[in-house]
Amino acid sequence: MITTLGKKFIKTSDDIGNAFTMLVKTVHSYISEKQDRKNIINQMIQIGVMSVPVTALTSVFTGMVLALQTAYSTKNIFNEPIYIGSVVGFSMVKELGPVLTAVVVAGRVGAAIAAELGTMKVTEQIDALYTLGTNPIKYLAVPRFISIVVMLPILTVFADIIGIIGGFFVSVYKLGIAATVYKNDILDYMRVEDLFHGLIKSIFFALIIVTVACYKGFTCEGGAEGVGRSTTQTVVISMVMILVSDYFLTALLVLFGIG
Repeated sequence: MITTLGKKFIKTSDDIGNAFTMLVKTVHSYISEKQDRKNIINQMIQIGVMSVPVTALTSVFTGMVLALQTAYSTKNIFNEPIYIGSVVGFSMVKELGPVLTAVVVAGRVGAAIAAELGTMKVTEQIDALYTLGTNPIKYLAVPRFISIVVMLPILTVFADIIGIIGGFFVSVYKLGIAATVYKNDILDYMRVEDLFHGLIKSIFFALIIVTVACYKGFTCEGGAEGVGRSTTQTVVISMVMILVSDYFLTALLVLFGIG
């Protein structure tokens, strides 16, 4: 048992080190070399624009159920639904917006990146790039890194707005709360720092997703079965790391007075 645990620990440490090395090479390539803007824009469309429908659907129902649950909970305590706007606004902007958007992107985009790069790896297309003198990090990794780091915060802001609108409709048309009351609950208590709190989180989540996806794609082996395994591992590892890092990021941001 000790031998097995030791081997898994060494393998995990080796993967973490190699993934970090790939991240450093990607940053160096971005800084030192000219990038293909057309490729980056295409990746932004695939990562950001194509993720809008599922992000909107997830966020609107999250805001709706959050408003409904808050109303029932506060009604049991205070005999009337109060502070629904504040609860929905703070929850979406600081926590649920960034986390749920990152989870959705990890499931949709992270899996796609790992599958695409993994297929290229097992069919020796990445080796062919090396043979032709092309840097796969620059050609394949950098556009995806830039695109997801730019688009995930934008998707997060979009998710925040859609979630708050969903809570608004439930509050006004289901619970009979005045629209001005819901709006004032948000505007009176929310600060700009609260928005930055969620945006900073989303940047770190984006780095987690794209680093895991690219590393699993570049190190994929074992044919079609290996591609499926790498894709599954990418989604699972990304989601777990998002949830784990969310706690530590929240603690650090609160410590530095951001949100």
